Amino acid sequence: MDDKISPAGVSGARDTEKQQVENVEYSGYDMTSSPPPPANASLAAVAEAHGIQLPTIDPARRVAVEKSLKRKLDARCSIFILIYIMNYLDRNNLASARLKGLQEDLKLDDTQYATCLSILYVGYILMQVPSNMFINRISRPSLYIAGAMLLWGIISTLSGNAQGFGSMVAIRFLLGFIEAAFLPGALLILSKWYTRRELTKRNALLFCGNLISNAFSALVGAGVLSNMNGVLGHAAWRWLFWIEGAATCTIAIISAFVLPDLPHNTRGFTEEERQVAQLRIIEDVGELDSDANQGPLDGLKMALKDVKIYVMMFTFTAYVVGLSFNAFFPSLTQTLGFSYVPTLLMSAPPWVFACIVSYFVAWNSDRTQERFWHIVTPMLVGVVGFVICMSTLNVPARYVALFLQTSSYAGYIVFYSWIASSFPRPPAKRAVAIAIINAFAQLGNVAGSYVWDLKENGYRKSYAIVLSMFGITIFGCWIVRVMLVSLNKQLEKSEASSDEAEGASTAAGATGAAGAVQILNSPDEALQMRKGFRYLV
Repeated sequence: MDDKISPAGVSGARDTEKQQVENVEYSGYDMTSSPPPPANASLAAVAEAHGIQLPTIDPARRVAVEKSLKRKLDARCSIFILIYIMNYLDRNNLASARLKGLQEDLKLDDTQYATCLSILYVGYILMQVPSNMFINRISRPSLYIAGAMLLWGIISTLSGNAQGFGSMVAIRFLLGFIEAAFLPGALLILSKWYTRRELTKRNALLFCGNLISNAFSALVGAGVLSNMNGVLGHAAWRWLFWIEGAATCTIAIISAFVLPDLPHNTRGFTEEERQVAQLRIIEDVGELDSDANQGPLDGLKMALKDVKIYVMMFTFTAYVVGLSFNAFFPSLTQTLGFSYVPTLLMSAPPWVFACIVSYFVAWNSDRTQERFWHIVTPMLVGVVGFVICMSTLNVPARYVALFLQTSSYAGYIVFYSWIASSFPRPPAKRAVAIAIINAFAQLGNVAGSYVWDLKENGYRKSYAIVLSMFGITIFGCWIVRVMLVSLNKQLEKSEASSDEAEGASTAAGATGAAGAVQILNSPDEALQMRKGFRYLV
């Protein structure tokens, strides 16, 4: 592992400012100019570097302003949940359409159908890193997200016009290419406004949109597929794409006016609220994350030199393969022996259950500041569900097992936070690290599309494959934990050495204090970390 830790004195460090455990996805600052002040700079110096005039505000007044700010912000950012629902709805409605004749009408064999599923992630992979690098540097991310959503809504609508394998593959590729812009953009906007203690819960709510979309997709599919067949001479599955695509386009237009941008340039907030919004993030981070003088490729170079990224890449990919039952969930529910409408209706409750479990797990992970067991425990619950489905064809038992399987998604949400907190500085590296890991993990969706071709005995062989993938994921998480524990021990040793140096400096009558340690990952990266910083394990 490249990470080497050495003590470094930083003059003027404030003893009362201790860096808490890092769990923010992106930097909270908009840096476009001026070199940053030192890591231990005062709040006033940090604000001055950004051209921010600190408001002189009574503490009681600030509480009221902050409360109003968060109330408005929560209301406006809640549309992210709806956008994420549509994001996954447009991505996964192919599974519902399959139950009402899509595969037969387009004359697709099982391999071609799996290719239509997997090709979406090829486009997603190709665009993920460039989009993440771009959106980290623009001042109006809301328009970028809204524009991308409008495009993928139009493309999703065209799915209803597909006439064969070739046209459906092309449409699905473009859909994944455009949808790749959403998630990093959503995380960026949230991290620009919310403090670290507030962010994890908001991220959990965002990812719950992913889970609810599975339930919502099943309910919408049941309604459309059972009532729209033959309307205006078209098959019901075509109406499913047209209706959901039109809804996506409508929400995209609304989101352009609702989504916030950055604290310094968003309309709909008072000047006092904007100042407090910027002040909150400066106070929360405590030191400057600056990549203003770094090109777009610098973050990529730094990320590729960090060993942790490779372990997380393969671990997360195995996890995604294990969760690939998502795209085939209506087909798995159909093994219970019911017709397509009851099948779709029965597909919804497990995902509602998963949403509740995921929010509780994310909340508790944030409360305890622990990651490993909050990832592994939901996976073990999912393993129980896999084993039940491999062991019996009993209908009640298999339906209960579906609830257990979906609950394994709770660890997936926590894993995203673990990725971000494992790459604390600088923001260019962190943004690229998240993008690379997420993009590489989409290969798991490509592979997972072919896992569920093995239909014998209620998909027993398919369940065996995803069970083994969960085993690999748990082992990979353990390796990551060992690496981070080792780094934390080195940080403790470095702080002890720093304290000794501070004591010697004080005895000699020198001013200042040894208030930080350095983590040197490469010649391009020297990160000042305050005392008290620890990686989340």
